[in-house]
Amino acid sequence: MSKHPLWLVGFRPFFALACLSGIVLPVAWALMFAGVLDAPAAAFTSVQWHAHEMFFGFGWAMLGGFLLTASKNWVKIRGYHGAALVFLVSAWVFERLGMWFGAAWPQPLFLLSNQLFLVAIVAMLLWTLLRHRDSDGYRKDNIFFLLLLPLFPVSKTLLLDGPWGQAGQLMALGLFRLAFLIMLERTLTDFMKGVFKAEILRHPLLDGAIKAIALALAFAGFLPPLATAGLAALLALLLLARFAYWQPRLAFTRLDIGVMHLGYLAIVGQLLVLAFEQATHSVWVGSVSIHLFTFGVMGLIIPAMIVRISKGHTGRKVTFDAMDKAVLWIMIAALALRVVAPQIAPGAYLLWVDLAAAGWAAAFAILAWRVIPFLLQPRIDGREH
Repeated sequence: MSKHPLWLVGFRPFFALACLSGIVLPVAWALMFAGVLDAPAAAFTSVQWHAHEMFFGFGWAMLGGFLLTASKNWVKIRGYHGAALVFLVSAWVFERLGMWFGAAWPQPLFLLSNQLFLVAIVAMLLWTLLRHRDSDGYRKDNIFFLLLLPLFPVSKTLLLDGPWGQAGQLMALGLFRLAFLIMLERTLTDFMKGVFKAEILRHPLLDGAIKAIALALAFAGFLPPLATAGLAALLALLLLARFAYWQPRLAFTRLDIGVMHLGYLAIVGQLLVLAFEQATHSVWVGSVSIHLFTFGVMGLIIPAMIVRISKGHTGRKVTFDAMDKAVLWIMIAALALRVVAPQIAPGAYLLWVDLAAAGWAAAFAILAWRVIPFLLQPRIDGREH
């Protein structure tokens, strides 16, 4: 089994899992939120389950697939494949079962299910980056991955803990925010150059300051509110200043590139909302801060990255056809339904949640139909991986 094309490289099984969990998890949450489906009987709340599964189920399927693939290219090695990927996927599935049925399991078994995948994949990624550090093309910049990756299991533990759940959620969001900022710096530099022959601003001091502040904000749950507000506002300001030099007018002429810039702006928007809420001790209707990130950053950037990587790394031409673009438009509509619509008509909040979840699930159903066949087949250009 481990010699099947699915197990040749990390993005193949984990992008398939990201697509499938992107269909199931939002619908399951919408049914729970409406009272149609009972939440798992566990020590954690249904909201904690939802946050955990979107970050550590769906989110880490995508991030894990991306990092397993990218890290091997950064350090120029074969990378994990075969039995190693089978183990990681089995551990990911074990975790999903534990999150649903684990309340009836012995506590040690639940804890094993809850940490096995994340601890294992973090350890494997760290081993790759540290062992082959001398050949790492991003050696100086990857210090941030060396710092943020070990913090993910900490945030995971906190998120499911009653008193520390909010701090854990803020830490998980903050770590994903930093990971996306690093990915955007690297990918958009190449995309803008490759598509438009355009250079975007990359300055070591500015980029380093942005990532350092983003790392500090991962600890927002432990900082005084005004400190969090100040850091969030400062980071938003730096990101906006850099964005002005990232050729947005040019980027927005192409949906596949423009959606990445839109995701970048969603990070800015999320930071500004966070700063406002922390400074005023208020919360916008519908948890705007977190959903600006999940729908505006993860929801827009992840489908575009899955299409691009799934085609390019299976030997296909990287183009976004009508169906690929439809996925992106559906996700943009889902963002508006989940974040904007509740501010306009809060009385219909349940409707907006249902429609946004349906849009997210529909987009990933189309994505699964489109890309999973690529992931199950050998490369069409004759290369092994």
